[in-house]
Formats: sequence, structure tokens, C-alpha cells
Amino acid sequence: MNGNNLVIVRGGGDLATGTIARLRQCGFPVVVLEVPAPSAIRRTVAFCEAVYTGAQTVEGMTCRRAGTPDAARAMLAQGELPLLVDPEGASIAALRPMAVVDAILAKKNLGTRRQMAPITVALGPGFTAGQDVDAVVETMRGHDLGRVIYAGAARPNTGVPGLIGGYGAERVIHSPAAGTLRAVRRIGDVVEQGEPIAFVGGTPVPATLTGLLRGLIRDGYPVTEGLKIADIDPRAGEAKNCFTISDKSRCIAGGVVEALLHLHALRGLPW
Repeated sequence: MNGNNLVIVRGGGDLATGTIARLRQCGFPVVVLEVPAPSAIRRTVAFCEAVYTGAQTVEGMTCRRAGTPDAARAMLAQGELPLLVDPEGASIAALRPMAVVDAILAKKNLGTRRQMAPITVALGPGFTAGQDVDAVVETMRGHDLGRVIYAGAARPNTGVPGLIGGYGAERVIHSPAAGTLRAVRRIGDVVEQGEPIAFVGGTPVPATLTGLLRGLIRDGYPVTEGLKIADIDPRAGEAKNCFTISDKSRCIAGGVVEALLHLHALRGLPW
């Protein structure tokens, strides 16, 4: 690939990170765009943590924060993976990518348009392929997970997490109050149902079931009441899963790569 094959991915959470990693492994240069204060739960496998730390490594691949589009270009020239804090996507016009992938997973369109790039792809509900973007990738667990949709939309958000180890809604924890979160357990810990994993102000946040603390929002984050702040995997022996890209994320990533290559070939774009 010798031409302008840059892909910009809006979002750097855990599902977006699977797509970013797959694109990089396939030879695409990638720039990640994020918000100033991302609220990822599965922080150990989310490139958006580079917003806070300057760099984040997932499965041996490192993403580094860049200050400007020019700095991102320089990093790309060195074979690096840059991240820009750019929630509005203002840098897209300057970087002129081949493709834009909306991987924010906001369940609604926060501003991605087909005019942003020759190819546009979005993950999950909130987009209609053929109108908002060129293709949509299904993100709901089940038979169609990772399927590419070229006309129409992904399934609507149900608000119910997929089953893992027989548990669905029970494994996701939402903040019981508004305030600053103080973590007392770490991602990868085995926790017992009812024990505190964090406090929001003076309010304890109990584990909803016994299992592996797979995700926990960043310590010191100012949370709102009802915000998703933690995720427990009932399979306590699967500790390695806390530090590797998930099956769901990898499946979605395959759909993104398929969509990019299919649309690229269909339109006869140069490499």
C-alpha cells in the first residue's frame, strides 16, 4: 500500500481498540481521535488511556498522544500510532484520510458524515448505511455480530448486556451516586459479591456478583449517577481476558476491514 491509505478512527475505547489493532496489523496507518476525558471501563485494553498517560500499549502495540495534526503526521512517518484529542473531528479535513471509522459506540451519530472521507464506516446503532455512512457493522452479540450492512441500520440498542457465563445485566455496575470515584480494587482482581470495589464520594459500590473485575473506570473520574463504571466477568479463572482484546472486539474489527476492502475495490480507489 503506497498511496493515501490513512484510516482515522473516531474513538479509542475497548471495542474501537480491536478495530485499530486489526487495521494496523493489516498495514493501514491509523490516527485515533478521542475526547478530552474518555470514560473507558476496560482501560487495560483501550488506546484512549493515552489521553491521560501519554502512551498506552495493548497486546504489544503502543498508541501515543500527539499534540497537533502535524505531530500526528510525523509520528505516522515513523510508523507510530498517534492519538489526537479531537472530539469534533476538526483534524479530519487536514489529514485527508482514505477512510473514517466511527467507533465511538455512542448509540447515536455524534457528527460523522459520508463527506468526511472516500469511505465511511460506523459501528453499531445510530447510523444508516447509505445515508450517514457507507457501511455499518453490527455490534450486538449473536448470529449477526460483525456483519457488514451496506443498506440500513444495525439492531437498536437494547440496553441489556450480552450474556457471559450465564450473566447479563448483573455483570455491569452503574454508579449509585454522583461524585468522584475512588477505586479500592483493581482490574484483574477476583471480587466477592457485595464487597466494595470503589466508592463514589462516601457511597460504596458493591460487586454485583462474584467473579473477575474485568473493567473499572479510572480512579478519580467524576462520575454521574447511573453511569456505567465497572464490569465483572463471572469466569474468575479467565484473568488473561482482562489484558487482551475481546472476542467481540475482534469480530467487529473483521467486519470493519471487510467493509474497507470491499468499498475500496468497488470504487476503484488507488492504494
